[in-house]
Amino acid sequence: MLQRIQTFYLVLAALISGVLCVYLPYGSDQNGVALFALEDIFLLGMFMGSAALSLIAIFLFKNRKLQFVLGRVNIILNFILLGVFVYWSLTVSGETKISEKGIGMLIPIISIVLLVMANKAIKKDENLVKSVDRLR
Repeated sequence: MLQRIQTFYLVLAALISGVLCVYLPYGSDQNGVALFALEDIFLLGMFMGSAALSLIAIFLFKNRKLQFVLGRVNIILNFILLGVFVYWSLTVSGETKISEKGIGMLIPIISIVLLVMANKAIKKDENLVKSVDRLR
């Protein structure tokens, strides 16, 4: 149902991935110009994909197993995005366009934490339904 705690976690993850990526820079270049995800189609696609998976998972409350799987896929997507950010930040600044890290690099970490908490709540609901079915 939509009033569950996992819905709150999934909405927060969707908002953070879909909205904050537009306003928070993920780094700055050699000239000090802030870099946003809107300028890079790959990053924008990854962030919007994560937000879309979270929103799709919200409306799958009747199919908790698929909701749980979509949460895991979303976590993997955010880990890939985090890996891209780590790779870009660890390369020599002459080889990449990022010379300084920005606060936007923390967005995948926050999303991963929220998605893990949502998956815990989904699993808890699934166990509750299974225990009630055993009593019937």
